[in-house]
Amino acid sequence: MIDNWLRPLGTTGLTVSAVCAGGSGIAGMPAVFGYDVTAAEAVDLVLRVFDSPLTWIDTSNGYGDGTSETRIGQAIREYGGLPDGFLVATKVDAKDGDYSGARVRASVAESKERLGLDDLPLVYLHDPEFHDFDGMRDAVDVLMQLRADGEIGHVGLAGGDTRELSRYLDLGGFEVLLVHNRWSLVDHSAGRIFERARTEGLGVVNAAVYGGGILANPSGATKYAYREAPAALLEAVAEMEKACQEYGLDLATAALRHSTDDSAIAGTVVGITKPARVDALLAARDADLPSALLNRLATLLPDQQYWVEKETT
Repeated sequence: MIDNWLRPLGTTGLTVSAVCAGGSGIAGMPAVFGYDVTAAEAVDLVLRVFDSPLTWIDTSNGYGDGTSETRIGQAIREYGGLPDGFLVATKVDAKDGDYSGARVRASVAESKERLGLDDLPLVYLHDPEFHDFDGMRDAVDVLMQLRADGEIGHVGLAGGDTRELSRYLDLGGFEVLLVHNRWSLVDHSAGRIFERARTEGLGVVNAAVYGGGILANPSGATKYAYREAPAALLEAVAEMEKACQEYGLDLATAALRHSTDDSAIAGTVVGITKPARVDALLAARDADLPSALLNRLATLLPDQQYWVEKETT
């Protein structure tokens, strides 16, 4: 059971639930996820989230070329506005290779229009590691200026490669850090950057705790972080699943709680596409995880050479 379900998001002054609904899947991207999600299904899911203990949803300008934001916006209208205290976090994205300052301004404007919101309390710089660092200075500066001008609330940094993300943290000004696929039962690549973020007062957000699915569906997935998993990692997953079964639990529950039970992680983003999945998440939140199981799982963490970032601790 998670004791501190509501947590401060770093020093932003925002309070969020330990689990954040991930909005990428509701964009309906079958080429990415292997299945489609209709607009009606997406809206039903968001409405269920609004009526749940989850207090925020994570989306992006680029998810489905804006489809995720559009569907969230439709749900907001159908609900009659956002629930009290509910937060929509979005991200600015490049378009056709353009990640200029002008593109950042356009991205924010597009997000506001699709969501139907004038207030964007948290906006991340998204996936900057795929662009030239020196060429990204204008994008960073404009995002910070939008905050100074009151066009957005707080500024976050979201991506994967922690070595590149560290270069952006060196610039200063970021208030929240989101990293995906690098802090899970089988990979602790984000350990160093998470510790830095906490020390500097940033809110820490952990995404993709199932590694793209393998820790939620160990018998039907062979990839971790969008790539074929090494044999040692697959073996660790199999042993972890076996250990969980001995305690009458599933591996997905342990994978979620590995992140949410860490009070230093403000929020854990979990992709959700079906209303029933919200109930499953809440059941995982309330499950009793014996300390003996947690200790056993910790001993099964693969060696660092099998992590996504082999040189990061």
